[in-house]
Amino acid sequence: MTDLRRIRVDQVGSFLRPETLKSAFLAHARGTLSMEALVAKQDEAIRALVAKQEALGLPFVTDGEFCRLNWQVSFSDVAGWDLWAGSWAQFLKSPSNLGEGETPNEKGTDAVLSYRTPATGKLRLVESFPAKEAAFLRSVTTLPAKITLMGPDRVCQMCDVPGSAPFYADADAFLADVVAIQHAMVTELAEAGVAYVQIDEPSFTGYVDPATLARMEERGEDPLANLNRAIAADNAVIAGLPSGVTTGLHICRGNRASMWHREGSYDAIAEAVFGGLQHDRLLLEYDTSRAGGFEPLRFVPKGRMVVLGLVTTKTGEVETVEDLLRRLEEAGRFIDLDQVALSPQCGFASGIGGNMLPESAQWRKMEVILETARRLWG
Repeated sequence: MTDLRRIRVDQVGSFLRPETLKSAFLAHARGTLSMEALVAKQDEAIRALVAKQEALGLPFVTDGEFCRLNWQVSFSDVAGWDLWAGSWAQFLKSPSNLGEGETPNEKGTDAVLSYRTPATGKLRLVESFPAKEAAFLRSVTTLPAKITLMGPDRVCQMCDVPGSAPFYADADAFLADVVAIQHAMVTELAEAGVAYVQIDEPSFTGYVDPATLARMEERGEDPLANLNRAIAADNAVIAGLPSGVTTGLHICRGNRASMWHREGSYDAIAEAVFGGLQHDRLLLEYDTSRAGGFEPLRFVPKGRMVVLGLVTTKTGEVETVEDLLRRLEEAGRFIDLDQVALSPQCGFASGIGGNMLPESAQWRKMEVILETARRLWG
């Protein structure tokens, strides 16, 4: 069996949805297609996607997040925090995931600011959305399955904590319940045979983004204390998993509809984050100068894998093997390349609308990643 902790290629989770699936979601949102019919369309699209990944030679498969309106609804079917209903309303308002005045390949509005949701009761897991995804994915492939979940710090940042009284007095209390629920979700995935669980924490770049840091300080928060709390929360979510389950944590600067939302290098948080997280694989956005240089990789402990997201999912321009090899060689000045793997910087479609590139470019980018890995690591 392949040791997924050591694989040299990775994929962050989502793939571009086919037009037939986009149309089905929109029809359901408008009330003209039943949920049963939508699920049938999802299943059909996932089968085709899995076959494509298998033919390409990827070491694991995802379902492309084809059952999700956006990446965040992994934390849905949770009583007391109704993100799911708000997601449908937002999708119907903007199927492309672009807000008013927003432009692809430019800085967009941070969803954390726009869609804060208050708790309406004590959080309770009704049904695990990722568990339903995993059950179907594992039924249509013999390859290992990878499932992604929104990280606890991101959930906490999306909560209107002051508006959550009397159920939650502060962010610490809310986060504790989020962690308990997500630990239960991850444990259920492991027990169901999911081989690779990835936590998505774009919130971590908030601790280097000047605008986000300023907002924290305006609220009287201590960014360093928040960061340390976030690291502890992410470690608690994966604590006690069986040794055969590979864990990853992904960090980016925003990916909705080919936009970005935060900026700042890893330097200020690298020692705490890279040294403190207990996940097997750290998947780091590195496709633009917004991520800074590779110097912070010196803080990655021996034995932990770093997946460098050198291939952008924001545009259709396809990277070359030669360019990727040069960047990997540069990274090798600060970390042993035996600890390194290669991937896109984020998913290709954080929401239904997807990023602004053709499906052909998506698959060509994956082919270039595979070829680069073969050239460098064999």
